[in-house]
Amino acid sequence: MDLDTLLLSRIQFALNISFHILFPTITIALCWFLLFFRIRFVQTRDEAWEQAYYFWTKVFALTFALGVVSGIVMSFQFGTNWPGFMEKAGNIAGPLLGYEVLTAFFLEASFLGIMLFGRGRVSERVHLIATTLVALGTTLSAFWILSLNSWMQTPAGYQIVNGEFIAADWFAIVFNPSFPYRLAHKLLASALTASFLIAGLCAWQLLKGSATRGTHKALRTAGFAALLVIPLQIFVGDLHGLNTLEHQPAKVAAIEGIWETERGAPLTLFGIPDEAAGKTHFAIQVPKVASLILTHEWDGELKGIADFPKAHPPVAPVFYAFRVMVGMGMLMLLVAAWTAWKLWPQRRATETTLPRPLLWTLAAMTFSGWVATLAGWYVTEIGRQPYIVYGLLHTADVATRIAPANVALTLTAYCIVYGLLLVTYVGVLKYMAEHPVKHAPEAPAGELGKAGV
Repeated sequence: MDLDTLLLSRIQFALNISFHILFPTITIALCWFLLFFRIRFVQTRDEAWEQAYYFWTKVFALTFALGVVSGIVMSFQFGTNWPGFMEKAGNIAGPLLGYEVLTAFFLEASFLGIMLFGRGRVSERVHLIATTLVALGTTLSAFWILSLNSWMQTPAGYQIVNGEFIAADWFAIVFNPSFPYRLAHKLLASALTASFLIAGLCAWQLLKGSATRGTHKALRTAGFAALLVIPLQIFVGDLHGLNTLEHQPAKVAAIEGIWETERGAPLTLFGIPDEAAGKTHFAIQVPKVASLILTHEWDGELKGIADFPKAHPPVAPVFYAFRVMVGMGMLMLLVAAWTAWKLWPQRRATETTLPRPLLWTLAAMTFSGWVATLAGWYVTEIGRQPYIVYGLLHTADVATRIAPANVALTLTAYCIVYGLLLVTYVGVLKYMAEHPVKHAPEAPAGELGKAGV
């Protein structure tokens, strides 16, 4: 493999966005959980809800901080690694990124302090409003970022003047053809990621004997939320797939491993795609099901890779990543159903008793949402190649021309720093879960006893 500037820049950007996306994927939905915890405390005056709120507020703050730092680093790479993109598409990308800062980041940053330090200093109404505004801010942030990303996937509302993209219709740009599906898919993915993070850390607390009354409340909330969200995600995923087939058929061909255009295409459960040979080795297939899923017809026609010479993504990474995403989603569905089945009889109990095998399973799946999110993001981004603006602007045409050694040096530095930060983040969450009393200010001492398993 020739590690030229283009490939190294792509690897570096992939590393940065892979690291960054881990944290917004949690915070987008986690803040809505916090809002629910806060509302339940105001309604019931049960201190357990407040314990859950303050513990998970600390988790939110830590996660938010890492997301902000990594996001700033990533934004610099538009100029350092992809200067041609901002030169050609900056008239559209710049305002959308600016709207995200002005409407979302400032909202989050302004009211996060009240969430963290407002207890006893502001009224409960103000505290609740602050939590609501931070939750809205996280969702607004996703709105603008995904609008830009979706426009790069399905560009609309533009004119090209002297080689530059100029906005002709901002409504069409923001609400481009794939945006509604991508936004819904991402919000639901965040809800699943946050649900399993909460359930996993709560399960760890139960296993280690460090659970508070708030642990039981949070675990039940996350368990039922996960079971509710997964069927919705499957439904939205199907709609997203139909939209992708309409606008990016080459991506769908790579996802399904379809090499030649055919009717009644089989669903390939697994195999080893060979792009050079134009076939999938050892394919395990279900006849006609790919056509049924994607066209809703048994004999629906699906275009193959051969129909997109030099205009299709690398097949293997898209093919494998999609199966990792779907496989993890099915595993999450099974675990969520198991959890909800065990929790339902105890839904009004003060404490929660779950089988130890289930607790260990939940603990092991604490970060399962990350796996599914990264796999889905790779399908989206690698599947767009060889374009950075689909069908209009090639990735190779906008890359920096600096020496490969310079990119390799910064790439190595990023790998080291991000690796250390990720290990530290997981370690801090583990410590917080095992020492929750220190992270629940002024919690009633008599209500923080160890919970039975």
